[in-house]
Amino acid sequence: MDHLPHIDPDRPVLIAGPTASGKSALALEIAARQGGVIVNADALQVFDGWRVLTARPSAIDEAAAPHRLYGHVPYDGDYSVGHWLREVAPLLIGPARPIIVGGTGLYFTALTEGLADIPPTPPAIRAEADRRVAAEGHAGLLAELDAPTRDRVDQLNPVRVQRAWEVLRATGRGLAAWQDDTPPPLLPLHLAQAFVIDADRDWLAERIDCRFDLMLDHGALDEARAMLPRWNPAYLSSKAIGAPELIAHLRGEMTLEAATEAAKIASRQYAKRQRTWFRARMKAWHKLVMPG
Repeated sequence: MDHLPHIDPDRPVLIAGPTASGKSALALEIAARQGGVIVNADALQVFDGWRVLTARPSAIDEAAAPHRLYGHVPYDGDYSVGHWLREVAPLLIGPARPIIVGGTGLYFTALTEGLADIPPTPPAIRAEADRRVAAEGHAGLLAELDAPTRDRVDQLNPVRVQRAWEVLRATGRGLAAWQDDTPPPLLPLHLAQAFVIDADRDWLAERIDCRFDLMLDHGALDEARAMLPRWNPAYLSSKAIGAPELIAHLRGEMTLEAATEAAKIASRQYAKRQRTWFRARMKAWHKLVMPG
């Protein structure tokens, strides 16, 4: 940890970073030297079924330090930032110091800035949104959002746009208005030691490509084959980067080479969105420049 500033072993640690940037290895290094429990803050690593494809910690890593909130949600389950906050809350009070690591910026923002208490989306409205997105993409939902929400939401992220539309449809009130009435956060930023990995684009792109090749070597295609009979693109777990492409390959719709290239491109695009979020929303976090 020579590349890190002093870390107080008694205060929570937050580590955010784009996909393939090495944040999980850093969390494991801190846990090995100081102790603590590693807590997942990645919206896709909560699901079972995609251990390799979502780069969840290996069995060896899990044996080296306690890990929580990884792979505990059924592949067809529903999960949101609200679910995550409820599950992370008891881990903030011990007995072990939490080392919270992941790439879902919204989780960290909700944790350190608070989350609006929005009622759950009724299943009928969720189903209506799923049908529309499947038929026309998310542009139609985006066009129907109230102006403040449309300006604030990540317009390139179909999941976030759909969530905002569902809130408006279910409550008659825009997501931005709900967010403006946010209660106090569970973990104010000043009480944590917060690090965000600022990764060089070309360095990260090379790591993303190499990692996907390793995923294939380590069984990602076998995971997709096991999921094929129960595949449903509407499931949140189906948003795992590379999952639609590998399923398409198994259905004979594209070659493995084409699926691999498409998955790598999707991963690089996702990393770009992550880096944009972190730079806009995490200006007060300590930056770790990679490679450094």
